[in-house]
Amino acid sequence: MKKTILITGASTGIGKLTALHFAKQGWNVAATMRTLDKGVELAQVPNIKLFRLDVLDEASIQAAISGAVSAFGGIDVLHNNAGYGLVGAFEAMSPLQIKQQFDTNVFGVMNVTRALLPHFRGRKSGVIITSSSMGGLVTFPLWSVYHASKWAIEGFMESLHYELRQFNIRVKNIEPGSIRTEFENAIEFVSSPVYDAYALTVYENMLASYRSAPSAEIVANAVWRAANDGSSRLRYVVGAQARVIILLKRLLPDSLFFGIARRAVENGSHPQK
Repeated sequence: MKKTILITGASTGIGKLTALHFAKQGWNVAATMRTLDKGVELAQVPNIKLFRLDVLDEASIQAAISGAVSAFGGIDVLHNNAGYGLVGAFEAMSPLQIKQQFDTNVFGVMNVTRALLPHFRGRKSGVIITSSSMGGLVTFPLWSVYHASKWAIEGFMESLHYELRQFNIRVKNIEPGSIRTEFENAIEFVSSPVYDAYALTVYENMLASYRSAPSAEIVANAVWRAANDGSSRLRYVVGAQARVIILLKRLLPDSLFFGIARRAVENGSHPQK
C-alpha cells in the first residue's frame, strides 16, 4: 500500500519540490495550500491531490485531513512547511506584525500537528517533519522575531518527541541554511529610518546569499530521508553552509562567533534562511 504525506505550504518552494519528489518516488501526496489556484502544476500529477488548508483556520485543517484520509486511506507523514520571514529592526515592528509571525510559524505548526495526532495515535505510527531553519539554532541581525519563532519550534518539537515516542510517532526538524527558493518573496521587510542605514546593507547581503544558494531540492531530499530512515533522529541540518555555521557556534566562544557573524552579514559574506 502506498504511503501518504500531507504537506502544508505546498504551492511554492520547498513544499512544492517536496511534493513532486515524494510523488516521483511513488507516494501519495496531499498538497495543501491556502489558495488552490497556485497548485495548478501539482494538480497535473496523478498521485498528488490538492486540499485547501490555512494553518490558522482549524476548520480548513480538519477538512484537509479528512479529505486526505478519504482519498488515500490514511496519512503516514506530516510535513509542516508553511511559513514566512519577518525581517527588520525589532523596534520598528508592530505588535500585529509580530503576532502574525508567531501565528504562522509557531501556532500554525501547533494547530496542524495537534489535529493530526489522533490519526497517528490511532495508527500507532506517524512521522512529524517540520521545516525549521538553522535560524532555530543560531541568530543573525534583523531576524530577531523570525529567530524567536524558529527557536520556539525547536523547543516545542524537541519536547514533543519525548511524549510521542510511546505511540511510535517520530518527530523531526529540517534545518537548512540559505536556500534558493521563492522564500525571498515570502520575506516581509520592515523599514525604519532610524535603522535603515545598517538594515538595508544587511538585507541586501542576505538577498545576495539566496541567489548563490543551493536549490531547494536538497531540502526535499532531506525531508525524504527523515520520512524514511526509520530512526529517532530529531535534527537534519541541510547544506554545507548550515553545517559549518552550526559547528562553529558549538565550538567557538560566543564573542568570537558573534564577531564572525557580524563581519559576514555586514560585509556580504552570508546571512541566513
